[in-house]
Amino acid sequence: MAARLALTASATAAAGLLLFPLATLGRDFNAGGVLLHLTGSVLNLSDTRDVPLPPTGTVLALGWVTLALTLASVIGALRRARWFWITGLLAFIAAVVAVILLGSGLSTETARVAADTTLRPGFKRQLRNFYAGGGMNLGLFLPIVAGLITAGAGLSARPAWWERFNRLRGLLVPIVAIGLAVIVGAVVVLIVQPAANGSGTPLSAWGGWLAKSDLVYFVYSTLFAPVTRLNPFLDSLKLATPLIFTGLSVAFAFRTGLFNVGAPGQLTMGAITAMLVGVYGPPGLGWLLLPLSVIAAGLGGALWGAIPGFLKARFGSSEVINTIMLNYVASAIFIFMIGSDTFPFLGRTYNLPFKAPGFEPASYELQPSSRLPTLLDLFNVGQGGAQALTIAPFVALVVFFAGRWLLRRVRQGTLIAVAAALVLGLLTWRVGIPIQVVGSQLNASFLIALVCVGVFGVLMWRTATGYALRAVGLSPRAAEYGGISVARNTILAMTLAGMFAGLAGTHYVNGGALDEYRLRGNTPVNVGFDGIAVALMGQSTPVGVLAASTLFGTIDTGGVDVQQKLANVDRNIVTVLKALIVLFIAAGGFLSRRVTDPPPPQLVKAAEQTGTAETGRLGSAGAAAERATPTPNLTTSSEVNARVEDARKGSK
Repeated sequence: MAARLALTASATAAAGLLLFPLATLGRDFNAGGVLLHLTGSVLNLSDTRDVPLPPTGTVLALGWVTLALTLASVIGALRRARWFWITGLLAFIAAVVAVILLGSGLSTETARVAADTTLRPGFKRQLRNFYAGGGMNLGLFLPIVAGLITAGAGLSARPAWWERFNRLRGLLVPIVAIGLAVIVGAVVVLIVQPAANGSGTPLSAWGGWLAKSDLVYFVYSTLFAPVTRLNPFLDSLKLATPLIFTGLSVAFAFRTGLFNVGAPGQLTMGAITAMLVGVYGPPGLGWLLLPLSVIAAGLGGALWGAIPGFLKARFGSSEVINTIMLNYVASAIFIFMIGSDTFPFLGRTYNLPFKAPGFEPASYELQPSSRLPTLLDLFNVGQGGAQALTIAPFVALVVFFAGRWLLRRVRQGTLIAVAAALVLGLLTWRVGIPIQVVGSQLNASFLIALVCVGVFGVLMWRTATGYALRAVGLSPRAAEYGGISVARNTILAMTLAGMFAGLAGTHYVNGGALDEYRLRGNTPVNVGFDGIAVALMGQSTPVGVLAASTLFGTIDTGGVDVQQKLANVDRNIVTVLKALIVLFIAAGGFLSRRVTDPPPPQLVKAAEQTGTAETGRLGSAGAAAERATPTPNLTTSSEVNARVEDARKGSK
């Protein structure tokens, strides 16, 4: 299997080096690029002409070296040699070095443009953007990925590496689902979007193929580009924050055998209760108003989750139907409160104090003491208006994980690691890294989401309550037979799931994610349904939900840039990708159970010796052992028949 995996990856990379552009030497605003092929030919599809291009001799040489190493990996995989992981790793290194040298050449050209005083400011800006759009293309990207796959497949022959990879087996389905979604999405892009050609010259069949393949790479590199830049990455985390809350809500219910479709309604009730405390809470409470508003959001969502939990436990009614219906009830309450400042009832008109004056359905603004700060304000340690991000959180994380690994055999090692992380975090708080961030609205609700990730993991896998919840999810009858109350844990599970979704309301109300610290009619409560996709992709684990939310937030942010530069590809490509990912995850990535959930090695070894349950036959090793082993306590069938006949005669 490892040889077949390495063969497929290496052969694909070798074909990619020959069929796709190796690199992009520059790109205009309309996505037209200057494409470099492995043969050394350059195809200029941009509207920028007669500009110096970075040197490509070394990059081309490394490309040919990468091709040779990739072909060697193909031969090694065909022969099932144990050395093909070395050539795969070398191919990965050669491709990475080529990318680094290409980036260095583009940076040199950018610096030259910045230092040239003869250029007009507008043209100088255009050239800087032109070189900034360059980089690797599919021809170098595929060998990087294939090199890692080939190296990992080859190293899996070693027992130590096999054990490491086997722990990551749960990632197979999400990774394969993402890969399949990317492939199908690429086909969609090729069909609906014409090739970007700013040069205006007609393209040959070969040039059209290179332009189309560059188009696919441009779309996906733009979708995932926010992870490489700070400001877009913060925007991605802002979009990912409510997905973390709702994903945790759905995943928590999944773990307990329930299906929570009520995250939108629970988010709505959390936002309403957070607004009520933040707007109408006593001003004399001061800073206490903020934690009270956050707690109110959690309680509002918890109440809306406890109702279907109680109905499920008491009457056996479907939590799916109840949570869907409660979504409509929450929406009606939401509209009733801020849709109008009056309402008629029994022939009389009553005034409502919730809606702010104006045509827009919105509440009054929250009191300043109940607002969550932005992360930039919270972690900025710059002086005199300068921006500097403190390194304390990063230091604390490094110290915690390093200390936990070093003290893994020490009792209370985790507590010691936590204490050391807190101390070093406080000592390095004033040490900052200069940054340039403009208009980031990522607020402290992201930190609340991270706390919820930790609470999910500790509660579910480190407490007796979590054990009971998981037992009810795996087998309610077995859990009840073991003394666990199924009804009580069902209510508890839905209550906690609702709490996670309700806390998402703090992102919009207390955090001002919609540019105002108030409850607004355009609050995107349907993000609760996206939590289902996040939970599925994250395999219902807290870390998986965090990663899936970040991925969805990233492609949502990158979709804006794609829409600006390509006419026929809009942000709907993001929706298509999400839907395909969920579809392929639901299909298990089309992977067999033997790959995703194989039997333990001990069971396989025992089956080889004693046979299989399906045939009831002994394996070759087991049959030989049986023939060689005397069985003094067993008798043959003829002896048994003789004894039975003697017993019958005696009875007569």
